[in-house]
Amino acid sequence: MDASLAPYIAVALIFVLMALGTPVFAALALSGAAGIIMVEDLSFLLTRLKSISYSTTAVYTLTIIPLFILMGSLAQHAEVGKKLFDVASRWVGHLPGGLAMAAILTSAGFAATSGSSVATAATVGSVAIPEMKKAGYDGSLSAGAVAAGGVLGVLIPPSVLLIFYAALTETSAGKMLIAGFLPGLLTTIVFMIGIYFIARRGKARGAVSKRATWGTAVRDTSKAWQVAVLFLVVMGGIYLGIVTPTEAGALGAFAAFLMLLAHRAAWPGLMGRIVDSFRSTIDTTVMILFTMIGAAVFSYFLTLIQVPNQLAQAVVQSELPPYLIVAALLLVFVPMGMFLDAFSMMVIAIPIMFPTVQSLGFDPIWFGILTVKMCEIGLITPPVGLNVYVIAGIDRQTPLPEIFKGALWFVGMEFITITILFAFPVISIWLPELMSS
Repeated sequence: MDASLAPYIAVALIFVLMALGTPVFAALALSGAAGIIMVEDLSFLLTRLKSISYSTTAVYTLTIIPLFILMGSLAQHAEVGKKLFDVASRWVGHLPGGLAMAAILTSAGFAATSGSSVATAATVGSVAIPEMKKAGYDGSLSAGAVAAGGVLGVLIPPSVLLIFYAALTETSAGKMLIAGFLPGLLTTIVFMIGIYFIARRGKARGAVSKRATWGTAVRDTSKAWQVAVLFLVVMGGIYLGIVTPTEAGALGAFAAFLMLLAHRAAWPGLMGRIVDSFRSTIDTTVMILFTMIGAAVFSYFLTLIQVPNQLAQAVVQSELPPYLIVAALLLVFVPMGMFLDAFSMMVIAIPIMFPTVQSLGFDPIWFGILTVKMCEIGLITPPVGLNVYVIAGIDRQTPLPEIFKGALWFVGMEFITITILFAFPVISIWLPELMSS
């Protein structure tokens, strides 16, 4: 078969298989296998399959993923999210949209203990949505704010998605984690400013809490000590070079385990909580690794017919402004995010896009942060906005279209944040460069 037709057939096969309900990892693997057979033969495919699964997943950097997921799950059972929301409400609850702002702050804080957006959205949603409903908030704003706040879980370190990008591109995992801090802080600020202006015109304008005194707010902030400890153990150790990212993940998971043991309210059914934490960690880790294996087969097919190299060469010879090329590559994530999860998007797009970005001389850490930001948008946009479906399962009184409507405000804020990060790369690369020096 003509090799030039193979990629088109393989890509079409992916969408056909997904339309039939095939899991993403299987659709990628089957399409990649079909493509390899089209340009080579079955024996060649079988030879490659013997090593692809091992070489893809037997990567030391990937051991961080289950450790970060376990840390977040244990912190969730220790009710870290509830304590954070109480503290955040003391500081901003008196402002228009203050409880929604508190949900964003809680999401940012819990993201510092968990690398998962879904876990962040579920934890904060179960605590914040009932309080916002009680205060008279519009269901669209309350549910949309929590769904959007969950995306901070994939940006603020420790982030599983940043580690995933580092493994795919062979970039320093420690630097990628450190790089997510300032963009995560910027996203939090933009979200809170956006909520303030939205709430001034809606029902949430008068739905405010009694203003706490400075002394009370400062005193109650001590309740959030667990987040500070976990963040210092993990990110402080990495930044100072005391521990490797994997060692930091292990220390963080152990610290979260001790916090769960020290939380008396969790003692009834403690063993069940621990088992649930390990089970959810295994489920998520296996899902990620299977996605990587399926994508590795498809990526090998693309590499075999030299699609990444051809694309990079065509882009370099196009004489288009480099920043315009990167912007066009990033916009590809918008339609992809409507149908694929963040991990699937990365494993499909990064092997194709990254050689082009490298050939243009851009910083891989900067591009990684922008890529994760684009993946965030897919988590809150229809029809496959995973965070929105998680919140819909918690808030059954608010219709799904209303939650998507509320989340769309935050899609606009995401584009504002991405534009700032795109225009000022120093925000993403300053801390990693400082770490190196």
